[in-house]
Amino acid sequence: MQELSLNKIKISLDAMGGDNAPRVVIEGASEAKTRYPDITYTFFGDRKKILPIIKSYNNLIDCECIHTLKFVKGNDKPSNIIRRGGNTSMALAIKAVRDKEAHALVSAGNTGALMAFSKLFLKTMSGISRPAIAACFPTQTGEVCMLDLGANLECDKNNLIQFAIMGQAFANIVMGIKKPRVSLLNVGEEEIKGLDHIKEASDLLFQLKNIINYNGFIEGDKITDGSSDVVVADGFTGNVALKTAEGTANFLTNTLKNSFNKSFMSKLGYIFAKKALESFRVHMDPRKYNGAVFLGLNGIAVKSHGGTDSYGFANAIGVAYDMVKYEFLNELMQKTLKSTKYLEKKL
Repeated sequence: MQELSLNKIKISLDAMGGDNAPRVVIEGASEAKTRYPDITYTFFGDRKKILPIIKSYNNLIDCECIHTLKFVKGNDKPSNIIRRGGNTSMALAIKAVRDKEAHALVSAGNTGALMAFSKLFLKTMSGISRPAIAACFPTQTGEVCMLDLGANLECDKNNLIQFAIMGQAFANIVMGIKKPRVSLLNVGEEEIKGLDHIKEASDLLFQLKNIINYNGFIEGDKITDGSSDVVVADGFTGNVALKTAEGTANFLTNTLKNSFNKSFMSKLGYIFAKKALESFRVHMDPRKYNGAVFLGLNGIAVKSHGGTDSYGFANAIGVAYDMVKYEFLNELMQKTLKSTKYLEKKL
């Protein structure tokens, strides 16, 4: 087996995952390769559906295609698919990372199945008890990384501390923030507020001040004001916050669109406001931030939104590419070890 090299970054793609697979997956792969010429792919899925589309893109001619007719459906339960889905396109893509045949994987398929397969095949990193789902979304000043977004509905103080370490590493290495500001999502900013395990986690994070730039608690209405680069929460709270933010963004966008279509004068106003509205649209475009990451595993796994288009899928590939290129796993292992040793000395 040929050893992987960072001179040629290889991504395994679940070609059958997502609402518009395999077309969007392949189109997105071509778009990403235009941005990153040193990337190559292995597609997993139905050859008869994949190869005719690949032939339309000259920059994908050198890519591999591993055939399988089995794939994970959007409504498959993770507990069922784990038992019988070892040869699905999703599982084979993850196994390629496990077996060092690819640097990372990207899938737009079933989130629960992807997390279950990733934990099964890639295993949890030493020093991390539970992996977390992390993703970025826009703020007034740029973007914020938030985790966990649904992998762990219940967490203890140690889980939250580990999420903070992983989130800071992601913001530093992938987002390029020199000293990321980390906050814990809570019902108030005062130290006396919140559940006991959240307050205990906060106390311990303050003790890790030398290695974690911890800013204390943050409330939900401050997530997008740019005051924090990493927001940490349990999976239940994080997922509710994310879905609420997505719903609010859709509400504002649709309301604004309907308002400009109400009358001749409003349409005229749109003409004058078009440039500013375009800037707003670009900044809020969810495709720009596509690519949730499973942090805490011995491998890089990126989840694309199932309904995205080629531009969004290319951005998810970009997240995987950056994590490989900047050696995220090695950096995270070092930061986790350093934090664990430091915390043991303090307690």
